[in-house]
Amino acid sequence: MLYSIYSALGLNFLRSFRLPLGSYVDTLVDWLVEVFGSQFDSIKNGIESLIGSIEFLLLLSPFLLTALLIAALAWYLSGRGVALFSILGLMLIYNIGLWPETMATLALILTATLLALAIAIPIGILAAKFKWVDMVTRPILDFMQTMPAFVYLLPAIFFFGIGTVSAVFATIIFAMPPAIRLTNLGIRQVSTELIEAGEAFGSNWHQMLFKVQLPLAMPTILAGVNQCIMLSLSMVVIASMIGAGGLGSVVRTALAGLDVGMGFEGGIAVVIIAIILDRLTQGKRK
Repeated sequence: MLYSIYSALGLNFLRSFRLPLGSYVDTLVDWLVEVFGSQFDSIKNGIESLIGSIEFLLLLSPFLLTALLIAALAWYLSGRGVALFSILGLMLIYNIGLWPETMATLALILTATLLALAIAIPIGILAAKFKWVDMVTRPILDFMQTMPAFVYLLPAIFFFGIGTVSAVFATIIFAMPPAIRLTNLGIRQVSTELIEAGEAFGSNWHQMLFKVQLPLAMPTILAGVNQCIMLSLSMVVIASMIGAGGLGSVVRTALAGLDVGMGFEGGIAVVIIAIILDRLTQGKRK
């Protein structure tokens, strides 16, 4: 029956011809590794240094000092309720013995988020300024957001090998699209009357961007930053599959050993960090 339908529609070639898409991708990845191998090694060394420096700074000070600093920042940005939750949550993490793993996870998240935003915000600005950039980036962002996260691990391993750098690379790709979209949206939503007023006062393009558009678009851009951080956190456990340590490795070990208690402890630590970072990036609620 199916064969007769194919014949009637002239689609017999679909049964005999298979597009070797996977082979094309393999060839492209092999070519990139062969031609740009030294550049990938330099990027790997740089990211490793950045992650190591952030983790060293986080673990340099005693736990209590770090917790108080985070609580003070939470009080300033989001109020005393978030500050109280932060100090109690961090004390719980320290009490169950997951403080070093939490700092390792935080270092990975901060590194991935900083690099993702360094790429995403300029692209979002360009997409808001130039229609052709928006047209090109839109299908790419759709692809990045709908591709299963596990797929990003494969090219990351080929480019950077097993380890934390590959986890950062995969996390950047996974977490970057919302920041690009919301930066683009925030700038486009700035009132045309305000733009015309700026132009009437003789503002050039960079004055218009930095003194009018970006300040007015900042709430939307910060929402993109928030989403970028949350998506980075969602990659913690997946990233542990390719050698990233921290809380993800705790959860992965618990899954391998069917240790419900260990899995719950690792999961609650991730939740606490996620809530703290979410409240810090959202600021005080009206």
